[in-house]
Amino acid sequence: CRSCAIRCCNCHLIASAIVCRVSFEYSKGCETMQTLNQQVSNARFAPSRVNRSALRVRATAAVDAPKASVPKQPYGRVFNFSAGPAILPVDVLEEAQKDLINWKGTGMSIMEMSHRGKEFESVIQKAEADLRTLLNIPSNYKVMFLQGGASTQFSMIPLNLATENDVTDYVVTGAWSKKAHEEGKKYTQANVIAKGDNKSIPAVSSWKLSKDAKYVHYCDNETIGGVEFKSVPDVGDKILISDMSSNIISKPVDVSKYGIIYAGAQKNVGPAGVTIAIVREDLIGKARPSTPTMLDYKIHVDNDSMYNTPPCWSIYICGLVFAKLIKQGGLDAQLKLNERKAKVLYDAIEASGGFYNSPVDPAVRSLMNVPFTIPSNADLEKAFIKEADKLGLLQLKGHRSVGGMRASIYNAMPVEGVQALADFMKEFHARHT
Repeated sequence: CRSCAIRCCNCHLIASAIVCRVSFEYSKGCETMQTLNQQVSNARFAPSRVNRSALRVRATAAVDAPKASVPKQPYGRVFNFSAGPAILPVDVLEEAQKDLINWKGTGMSIMEMSHRGKEFESVIQKAEADLRTLLNIPSNYKVMFLQGGASTQFSMIPLNLATENDVTDYVVTGAWSKKAHEEGKKYTQANVIAKGDNKSIPAVSSWKLSKDAKYVHYCDNETIGGVEFKSVPDVGDKILISDMSSNIISKPVDVSKYGIIYAGAQKNVGPAGVTIAIVREDLIGKARPSTPTMLDYKIHVDNDSMYNTPPCWSIYICGLVFAKLIKQGGLDAQLKLNERKAKVLYDAIEASGGFYNSPVDPAVRSLMNVPFTIPSNADLEKAFIKEADKLGLLQLKGHRSVGGMRASIYNAMPVEGVQALADFMKEFHARHT
């Protein structure tokens, strides 16, 4: 109630008077109470004729306006919690802006220069070298910058590593690993050896590994469900393949334990258009004869990722991101920062006493994608998203397949963005309790 600065609006009608249950006094200064009094007066002292439904909505609107504030960002930017394409570091965008028209004095934009020229060759070579440094990629692994998104890898992997009669194993823990398996079934005898419930990860000891499987595929971080592996699964001497689209370069990774790591860049690396594939050398050159040229790893390795025109601009931005991470201390430092940010958000959920709920098992909660709900009232979720949007906290709507809210807090999301969201969550909770 604006009169007493307490969220009451639990008012009732007594004859012609409106009494506040908090103060038990007539309220004459409050806009809400004045409206109620006027309606009662117009109803000629007949409470039954008062439109209580309309008054209730009006009263709620009067007290439920968001009071949280969000730190102003440079260039009028917002805190973008999109799952992808996602937020990029401002200093990377500034450097790209500076070089947009004339890259390093060449008189050309990256978007204009030939991918065969020495200028762009220096860009892609440095991007690869910096990625190798960040992930400590062994020399017997090839790095490719491809097109088609991670979804194309769902087909590319079985076409390069197996025949139609070969057995392949898939671990399904969410939407993306499910899609990988569905695609794998088109080209191999693809088994689901473990299946999660979108909230947890089956213990590796329970996985029913096929004796003759050509590879074991899993998704390291499920963007939609917010489920993340916290260690490399031990599959013995099987070839391990991982989709790391939404958490690559968010933490150190022992690349030597994998046969293939792949990732669409548009979530945690750079802009949409480029896919990173890290493939062990002995797995290259074994594609089926019927494999389309553009889906053959050997073609791309032999042509240094430039068999056809690559996504030059996207690769350039990825390179800037790699260089920035190296300057900031590498992936050990980035992991600590990501853990700190995630803690702020998960603590806000837990501190709400059940007002907010994270459906994911705490042991496997993602550091990158945080889904949450307001289980007591789905309508409040819509209000939450709408109010957050007005404050400059954008793209918090959950994936269409699951609903609720989802905050993607990738590397580029600053701590103050996560803290602003946590502060708003607390304030929203206080107004709706």
